[in-house]
This record gives sequence, C-alpha cells and structure tokens, in this order.
Amino acid sequence: MGKNRTNYGMSLSQRQLRVGELIRRTLADSLLRHEVHDPELNRLSITVGEVRMTADLKIATIYVLPLGGRAVEQALQSLEENKRELRRIINKKTSLKFSPDLRFKLDDTFDRIENTKRLFENENVLRDLER
Repeated sequence: MGKNRTNYGMSLSQRQLRVGELIRRTLADSLLRHEVHDPELNRLSITVGEVRMTADLKIATIYVLPLGGRAVEQALQSLEENKRELRRIINKKTSLKFSPDLRFKLDDTFDRIENTKRLFENENVLRDLER
C-alpha cells in the first residue's frame, strides 16, 4: 500500500488517511447538527481540523478548535465527556468494523501559520531571504 508523508515525518497509509477523513467528516457533521445530547457541547461551534489514526486504526486523535479559539478547555472537556456518544455516532454512520478510541487535542495549525507569517514579516528574516 502506498505511503504519504505528513509534515511530522510520520508515514501514514492510505487506509489510515481514508479512515481519518471519514471520521473527521462524520464528527464535524454530527457536531454541526447538534446530534450529541449535551447543551454545553451544542452551544460551542467546534471545527474538526484533522483526525490521525494509529496504524491499527484503534485510536483516533482528533484535532479540534472552538470558534475564535475561545473556550478551548471547555470544548475539550465537553468532547471528552461525550466521547461515548460520539463513538456511537461514528459506529452508526460509518461502515468501520470497529469504533476507535477517541482522543481530543487542540488544533494549533492556525497558531503555527500566524507565527510563520510573523517570522516572514520580520526585517531580519526578510533581509536573510534576499541574500
């Protein structure tokens, strides 16, 4: 099976990428439709940026970001508290043989992009790039 490289140097199989994207879309859709029966979670607008699967597809690390980057701890806690229901939704809406364990982490991609942009705006960096 072909391999793809992520920016972290890990090799991911096509199957890991496919399953991760399937879970990402399923979770994003379920959160958007407020399918979880938790008013605290439903009042938050959460973006599901990426899902990384382990090689055995038993663990899904889900990178999320609440709208505006606010209430991060509350969002992570609410997702963690509703992990069981989210797994049930994934199991019901996908054709996966097993529902993976879900682990939620903050998606810091946007912060890293902003830091990179700031670096490129720095006079010293611009001068170095022109050489």
